[in-house]
Amino acid sequence: MRVFQVEDAWSMENVRINTRPEPEPRSGQVRLRMKASALNYRDLLVPLRGYGSRMKALPLIMLSDGLGIVESVGEGVSNLSIGDRVCPLFFQSWISGEPNKKRLSLSLGCELDGTMAELMVLPEEGVALAPEHLDDMAAASLPSAAVTAWRALVTEGRVKPGDTVLVQGTGGVSLFALQFAKLLGAFVIVTSSSDDKLARVRGMGADETINYRTVPEWGKRARDIAGKDGVDHIVEVGGRATLPQSLRAVRAGGTISMIGVLSGGIMDVPLGPIVTRHVRLQGITVGSRDDFVAMAAAIARHRLHPVIDQVFAFEELHAALDHLSSGRHFGKICIAH
Repeated sequence: MRVFQVEDAWSMENVRINTRPEPEPRSGQVRLRMKASALNYRDLLVPLRGYGSRMKALPLIMLSDGLGIVESVGEGVSNLSIGDRVCPLFFQSWISGEPNKKRLSLSLGCELDGTMAELMVLPEEGVALAPEHLDDMAAASLPSAAVTAWRALVTEGRVKPGDTVLVQGTGGVSLFALQFAKLLGAFVIVTSSSDDKLARVRGMGADETINYRTVPEWGKRARDIAGKDGVDHIVEVGGRATLPQSLRAVRAGGTISMIGVLSGGIMDVPLGPIVTRHVRLQGITVGSRDDFVAMAAAIARHRLHPVIDQVFAFEELHAALDHLSSGRHFGKICIAH
């Protein structure tokens, strides 16, 4: 089977197409014929060994997100059948419950081989049924970005109707957060440096938008828009450059879901306001199988459609990664197998 993997040494130049023997499912496992994969920001870091010694020894098959068809099943598999459309789960070791070291220890495309393969063999509990109304590309976009947004707003955030949610940017997590927040009945503010992208999110239901280039003190502006004491919940993807403004925007007792550190991973903000205003700073790293299942049910019930920016061919992974790196995308970047 064909695979797209990092081999020989850690570098983007060593991300290459190669072949591996076709895997066979053992007891409790299923074999998937992969139909699609999707990119995340982490995929720019993986070839550079950006996650350190925890990463699988080379060669490492790229990407964590995908959609496959169950092609064969091992002995003892009881909840899946040949022909089922399923998504491999980001954390193969986090089925349910709260996060701990063990549950966060085995992710696809990092500690384990990822989805850029024609075939995958995984434990039955390491996959979950995709919403039936979604095509392969849309379903492939769910395991990381969508589950992250769901866990931030629903599992951890408990956002309720009437809350104000601020979403930073228009990447995959942010657009899912916008869609989920609207499903929950929240008032949503979106920030971006692009007026064109802000126009598009207004078309998706965003209630207010802020161009952070023309309004550098967007935290104050968001606080004014939210009224009362400020924003209830902020989906924080920027990190060092954006956290100070998020702290200005959030209300006393509000929550900041720390999801990304696109502008830097060092925190050099005053900590006093976090303590004195009882702000909850919550780290979010995707979620469990239970999170995926609950999210998929909501997506199916509301007929929600993920935003797909562009689809590349299997052989075009490097071009897809370049497009992701450029920041020009709006929504998810996918790979057709």
